[in-house]
Amino acid sequence: MPSVNIALLGALAGFTIYLGLPIGRLRTPAPRIRAALNAVAVGILTFLVWDVLTHAWEPIDEALGTHTWGTVASGGITLAVGLTVGLAGLVHYDGWIGRRRRAAAARPAGPGAAATTELAPKTRSQAGSLALMIATGIGLHNFAEGLAIGNSAAQGELSLAVLLIIGFGLHNATEGFGIVAPLAAEGERPSWLTLLWLGLIGGGPTFLGTLLGQYLVNDTLSIAFLGLAAGSILYVVIELLAVARKTGLKTLTTWCVLLGLLLGFATDAVVTAAGA
Repeated sequence: MPSVNIALLGALAGFTIYLGLPIGRLRTPAPRIRAALNAVAVGILTFLVWDVLTHAWEPIDEALGTHTWGTVASGGITLAVGLTVGLAGLVHYDGWIGRRRRAAAARPAGPGAAATTELAPKTRSQAGSLALMIATGIGLHNFAEGLAIGNSAAQGELSLAVLLIIGFGLHNATEGFGIVAPLAAEGERPSWLTLLWLGLIGGGPTFLGTLLGQYLVNDTLSIAFLGLAAGSILYVVIELLAVARKTGLKTLTTWCVLLGLLLGFATDAVVTAAGA
């Protein structure tokens, strides 16, 4: 398959994220619907954490079987660093943003300071910042997904590349719900331009990763980005669980998380059974 076609399919896999974003424009979304969509996203992303870590661990596991200890050490360290940067890095970035917001709110009154303080809440609310953080986390793991697609195509494993494109596309279609969930929970209605940018941040890296992955075929690099992906997805899951707790709909949330998990496995099973 030509590299241009692989890149276009990678873009399609990323930009299915736009299918879920318009729910943020609903004027009066039912609380139970918002909670259900959020919980389904949690379930699917939890499955994706397992799926990504499985692929990241595969070359390390093979090296353990052949007693190639140098590969085991380099792969293990790379995976640990990727997980740390993906998860802890986003946590600390979120804390830094929060401190900046509190500092701006506490700034003494004055002509310049007042203008800045008044402007900050209008440019990005707390819910808006959380949506941006979730989009960033999803974008990081989507870049790793794109690398996986490109690497598979470059190695001649077109069936795996197609599987990844279809699977990631289906998963990304639900991730839009997760991005706008904090905004919906606070009753904020984002503009179409805001949704466009959130979609580019969350879905665009899949296309970029697919382009780069076709020319960089390296197990260590793949492990690094898959580890980064797993850490960032885990961060997103933690944030979405925080949103879910605020709803107080424990039973509904539990069943919908289970549904999301089952959808994740079903997606993988159907595509694999089809011989993709």
